[in-house]
Amino acid sequence: MNAAVRAVVRMGIYVGAKVYFIYEGYQGMVDGGANIAEADWESVSSILQVGGTIIGSARCQAFRTREGRLKAACNLLQRGITNLCVIGGDGSLTGANLFRKEWSGLLEELARNGQIDKEAVQKYAYLNVVGMVGSIDNDFCGTDMTIGTDSALHRIIEVIDAIMTTAQSHQRTFVLEVMGRHCGYLALVSALACGADWVFLPESPPEQGWEEQMCVKLSENRARKKRLNIIIVAEGAIDTQNKPITSEKIKELVVTQLGYDTRVTILGHVQRGGTPSAFDRILASRMGVEAVIALLEATPDTPACVVSLNGNHAVRLPLMECVQMTQDVQKAMDERRFQDAVRLRGRSFAGNLNTYKRLAIKLPDDQIPKTNCNVAVINVGAPAAGMNAAVRSAVRVGIADGHRMLAIYDGFDGFAKGQIKEIGWTDVGGWTGQGGSILGTKRILPGKYLEEIATQMRTHSINALLIIGGFEAYLGLLELSAAREKHEEFCVPMVMVPATVSNNVPGSDFSIGADTALNTITDTCDRIKQSASGTKRRVFIIETMGGYCGYLANMGGLAAGADAAYIFEEPFDIRDLQSNVEHLTEKMKTTIQRGLVLRNESCSENYTTDFIYQLYSEEGKGVFDCRKNVLGHMQQGGAPSPFDRNFGTKISARAMEWITAKLKEARGRGKKFTTDDSVCVLGISKRNVIFQPVAELKQQTDFEHRIPKEQWWLKLRPLMKILAKYKASYDVSDSGQLEHVQPWSV
Repeated sequence: MNAAVRAVVRMGIYVGAKVYFIYEGYQGMVDGGANIAEADWESVSSILQVGGTIIGSARCQAFRTREGRLKAACNLLQRGITNLCVIGGDGSLTGANLFRKEWSGLLEELARNGQIDKEAVQKYAYLNVVGMVGSIDNDFCGTDMTIGTDSALHRIIEVIDAIMTTAQSHQRTFVLEVMGRHCGYLALVSALACGADWVFLPESPPEQGWEEQMCVKLSENRARKKRLNIIIVAEGAIDTQNKPITSEKIKELVVTQLGYDTRVTILGHVQRGGTPSAFDRILASRMGVEAVIALLEATPDTPACVVSLNGNHAVRLPLMECVQMTQDVQKAMDERRFQDAVRLRGRSFAGNLNTYKRLAIKLPDDQIPKTNCNVAVINVGAPAAGMNAAVRSAVRVGIADGHRMLAIYDGFDGFAKGQIKEIGWTDVGGWTGQGGSILGTKRILPGKYLEEIATQMRTHSINALLIIGGFEAYLGLLELSAAREKHEEFCVPMVMVPATVSNNVPGSDFSIGADTALNTITDTCDRIKQSASGTKRRVFIIETMGGYCGYLANMGGLAAGADAAYIFEEPFDIRDLQSNVEHLTEKMKTTIQRGLVLRNESCSENYTTDFIYQLYSEEGKGVFDCRKNVLGHMQQGGAPSPFDRNFGTKISARAMEWITAKLKEARGRGKKFTTDDSVCVLGISKRNVIFQPVAELKQQTDFEHRIPKEQWWLKLRPLMKILAKYKASYDVSDSGQLEHVQPWSV
């Protein structure tokens, strides 16, 4: 929430508006006085890394009455406030909408009571309201992610990872209760991200007789040498009769039926706390800026809107349509129309649920129709967190589809040497939380080994290939595709899933591993900034990875509140460096006496990290001193973030579904695959998951610098500058249109 508050204040000041804090939610609006205070640039400094909200939040009974709202209107008018930005859940937003509807009536009543004059009624005739959804449950329809959800998932996954390490020594069953009274999103995604044995959600209760099914599943997993069972329960979990399923009830069941040593952990308010994740800071900053623009563009006829995220796109939706749909979900659950509840939750929720079911429950071998196809999985390029989650997902979906799955070890090098083994369902158990690449990965390209690789394809009769990796994987796919004329072994479906911290693969807005790297950068910047809080007047120059791609430096800068981020995509010269130094010199005269500058490792041949450090040190003499840090390979390591686990799992499952569909097409016809659409990169583009032939992506690639020619995140570049008090023009051509909420059919 603080990142959103900061963005609204700074963007508001930037466009020349007066911005006010209202402390303690609607209670502060009703009480007025010192609860409504003007905000300035410095009042939102150093809050990005702070959890909760610096302006406080409170439930307010008085605002639910007309009398309370009358007082609130009077307090706003005293300061000439007619634009309201509300960050909260559906209750807060519904309250704001009612307030807006009543506004003119409240003004007339205030005029009758003599509290305001007739001119004020005319002057302040309309109240504009824009909402941003802050809720860790992700229970608001119309947006893929609410502010706070990703951070809550970080807390849950940290706990699960910690439990998993102790459980390796004891054979135990853990029942974990997570928040979500009416929404199972946190439970579902954390179950996906840790490969839980069972999950209980309010929207999708277990079928009759679940008790026995669950115990069978747990004992089967134990028989497969799994030392740990994890069951995740949403606090609002119910059965098909709408009766609560409690974590204690589940524990009793496991103990009495199976006699397993079972522990219950209730995570409670831990999930609300802690430092916000990089994803949440960027999301909230984008939404805060969008909210200010929406308020500036609002007319008396514009309905109250909510700023949402759809795929990778900030959109505006009518507030009451979203609230209505959110209430429809609850109604469907109350009326036991559970399939409708899942459908109304949206595309992402339904997709998560289907993926979880496919990956968690294995049918007996004799019930899976065999395809007699062999599908191979390989990791290529540098390691990226989330690769293992992607391999696990591919292996399990492949087995469920009836294929024989083969693992290729050590990239194309291992492929040429025949390091290929069959990999089974249980072999990939517990892989989601592992960093790096268990299969092993190398940067070597296949070009030199085409003959040997073709031989291995023939020897192991490989019918399809899934490549999980970075830019080398993309280049490798191009080489294999080009070699089809010479080697018919390569005439099989081949698909690549992007996995690289650099996020530089053409055809996808996101790569597996980039989110984890971004969190590492953000955490490190937080610590570095904190180290400066005692010394004052210090500027840090931090070098990030990414090759020629500035994604990590730019987005890390946005998430950590940097003063500048130097990237290859935006050339800079000595004059820019000078103006940055002058900017920091001015900043040192304020109460914010520290600076943060990020530099992408290959942004400039001559303006190296050392050069920039020495320049700043020299120019800042007597005003500030400098320190430098090269973050290096720590950005590639660590346990994958919830986003990367979930993204890797879902996108890899989608790639296997594509392979299965392609192989089905060819069955019985002995068809060779020679067309461009049988060699694809699977990526996320704006709002959609799409398969793009590598032949088409060639035109979109700058091969010399290993980046796509066009990159979506460059549009967010001015955001960082504006929020750091630079003059920059922000392109609003994408925004402005109010869209409608789309319910998704499952």
